[in-house]
Amino acid sequence: MTSRLILKNVRMLDGNGADIILENGVIKEITLAGTASATGAEMIDYENKVFVSSGWIDMHVHAFPELDPYGDDVDEIGCKTGVTTIVDAGSTGADRISDLVNSCEKSKTNVFAFLNISRIGLKRIDELSDTSWLDETELKKAISQYGDFVVGLKARISKSVVGPNGIEPLKIARKFSADTGLPLMVHIGSGPPDIRDVLNLLEEKDIITHYLNGKANNLFDEKGEPLPEFNKAIERGVHLDVGHGTASFSFPTAEMAKKRDIRFNTISTDIYRGNRLNGPVYSMANVLTKFLYLGYPLKEVIDAVTVNAAVWLHKPELGRISVGDMGNLTLFSLEDESTLLQDSEGEKRMAEKRVVVKGVVINGEFNEC
Repeated sequence: MTSRLILKNVRMLDGNGADIILENGVIKEITLAGTASATGAEMIDYENKVFVSSGWIDMHVHAFPELDPYGDDVDEIGCKTGVTTIVDAGSTGADRISDLVNSCEKSKTNVFAFLNISRIGLKRIDELSDTSWLDETELKKAISQYGDFVVGLKARISKSVVGPNGIEPLKIARKFSADTGLPLMVHIGSGPPDIRDVLNLLEEKDIITHYLNGKANNLFDEKGEPLPEFNKAIERGVHLDVGHGTASFSFPTAEMAKKRDIRFNTISTDIYRGNRLNGPVYSMANVLTKFLYLGYPLKEVIDAVTVNAAVWLHKPELGRISVGDMGNLTLFSLEDESTLLQDSEGEKRMAEKRVVVKGVVINGEFNEC
């Protein structure tokens, strides 16, 4: 039996109204607003008050529920917050990647992962302090078994993680990347190692996550200018990811970056149970609201969690709304409501608009949020 769903009178990002018709989960037709017939279909009329985009993609989450504090349930940080696809950012290494895969099997949300270069993953938060845990043989076995799931390698290169090893774990990660063909997502934070040494090892398609952190070892000099090594990394095609998190997003740094026209490629949350429930992250919608507050256009903000992320993942179908594609859509509104926003350092800003998620379609199935 054919199932039909009509999302009626939705607003596309260009401002035009549309009706989107899905049959058996696939986008069958996109018509002018108000023209689709409800015959034999479930219809939801959004009265031109709700935007539709391709499904939001969060490139940096922690979705292995067993880990404490850095874990959460997949759908709690995925479909229930308007996100249709998440990428776990190195919660597990080779030792437990199979457990992560198994824990995602019953989730509605689409899931991929960066494999932690340390075989122990986030079993400990100093997972790069002992280089014997950087086992290339086991890493390659995990990639061989879960190649459709693993999209890259994760290296957390900050003082509390690498311990006495400095830049050496990143040099090892660079070798792992060359040997497997997988790019790196590199967490940056407090030094040592010096951020300049980190930047010099990054290549095209690698990701810097937490690029708007306010720590002393950040990407800007004392005058607020981007470091020369940072500019060169951008020129090489290194990808900039927000990775908000509990400790890695600063309003002053973000304002400085915007002033210097250092723009994000993707906006991600670095969400897990603690910062979802207690802030300062809460949800993808909350993080996107912060970038609208900063003055970025709506399309640029939404492209960062749709088109740009999908291109990086080599899954362009996840970043578009096209007839013939499986339905992965996020429905959201912009509400004229004063909203207090907080960064990772306790700085607060008052926004006059906020993003509110109304529903998602994941792999053709509609879910209210």
